[in-house]
Amino acid sequence: MPPYHQLAHDIFQQLIEINTTDTPAGNVTTAAQAVAARLAKAGFSGDDLRVGGPLPNKYNVVARLHGSGKAKPVLFIGHLDVVQALKQDWSPNLDPFKFNEIDGYFYGRGTSDIKQGDAILVTNFIRLKQEGFVPDRDLILALTADEEGGESNGVQWLLKNHRDWINAEYCINTDAGDFETENGKRLLLGVETSEKNYIDFQLEVKSKGGHSSRPSKDNAIYHLADGLERLSKFEFPVELNETTRSFFAKTAHLQDAQTAADFRAVSAGQPDPAAVQRLSQSPYFNALLRTTCVATRLEGGHANNALPQTARAIVNCRMLPTDSADNVQKTLIGVLADPRIAVTVANNTGAAPPSAINPVVMRKLDELSAKLYGGIPVVPVMDAGASDGKYLRLGGIPTYGVPGVFEDVNDDRAHGRDERIGVKDFYNGVDFYYLFMKSLAGEPH
Repeated sequence: MPPYHQLAHDIFQQLIEINTTDTPAGNVTTAAQAVAARLAKAGFSGDDLRVGGPLPNKYNVVARLHGSGKAKPVLFIGHLDVVQALKQDWSPNLDPFKFNEIDGYFYGRGTSDIKQGDAILVTNFIRLKQEGFVPDRDLILALTADEEGGESNGVQWLLKNHRDWINAEYCINTDAGDFETENGKRLLLGVETSEKNYIDFQLEVKSKGGHSSRPSKDNAIYHLADGLERLSKFEFPVELNETTRSFFAKTAHLQDAQTAADFRAVSAGQPDPAAVQRLSQSPYFNALLRTTCVATRLEGGHANNALPQTARAIVNCRMLPTDSADNVQKTLIGVLADPRIAVTVANNTGAAPPSAINPVVMRKLDELSAKLYGGIPVVPVMDAGASDGKYLRLGGIPTYGVPGVFEDVNDDRAHGRDERIGVKDFYNGVDFYYLFMKSLAGEPH
């Protein structure tokens, strides 16, 4: 095994076996300090290596590899925290916080989201430091806490309190984008240039209640249920942007004949309604075509023998980058079509704009695709989920999701049971990021 593959393996194992969940057993600071110790041993010191955060168990680690200053820095990010995993929910031979290699896969919580990215970045920062590499620009590494649901730490805390630690021309995010394979065949390099914006709305109906032996037609649960039924039949209008239009156009040739025709049809100037209808049957394609809203929580009433005085639901919406909270709220009110249903914002973290497609980043990826992967297409993508890229975009730092590690489109286990990543895919990712980082470091934009 090449020495830097062994180093990546050891860092990966160390991070997987540190519980960094948002639970009493979890501690992100332990992982941040472990990373900092490795970076310090490699020669990072002083202001070029910082560990800190607002919470003692959730520190972030930031390192800087100094360049010649010919161009502005590039920031590379991943997050150290992971979603909770219970041993009883995994296969009997697997502990989510033990690093296992079985039949060509690494298993453990965070192997897919996103400790493989953390290990790859740390390995290559150490390698470049030890090789004495002097880039044309500073390279900054930030591994953060609280990405998986945190509100006051991680990238947000760094931007607010220590922007000078991470300020950059643009950011490369390992926790976004898609390097796709299917049945062992590499399909594409998906570069995330935008993501849908998250917002929750609370729907609430109030009634006077009363004894259940004397039912009234004025029932809070019925009002809410009727409104939700109308919402279930509603679809927001189709709206493509620079990223999604390019995605459909550039990946059409990877689909079956009908889907390929539909991809080309929707990427044209005026989307074909029949093509839109067929593509909308796929939850993934539907999420790329429009803003979506879906009921995710429901509660009502206070006693089995009493008419409900209150009924509530949470509707989670994922807005296109060009959509707005006001527009979505007004649309929901119109679709629910019942003035008794109050619609209020329950959680809104802000709407981030898309990052303009960066020609230098795309060209470097095209070159690496030709060198390493037979020239498979490099495609801008919009993620339906959320990442720390949102806060960087809101802070004025364009961000591009480049995972570096291929995953099978039919075997995404992030946040799930028996999370895993391919062993060869991981080591290939180590090599890819070494070349990618050196490539970006050598050419100003």
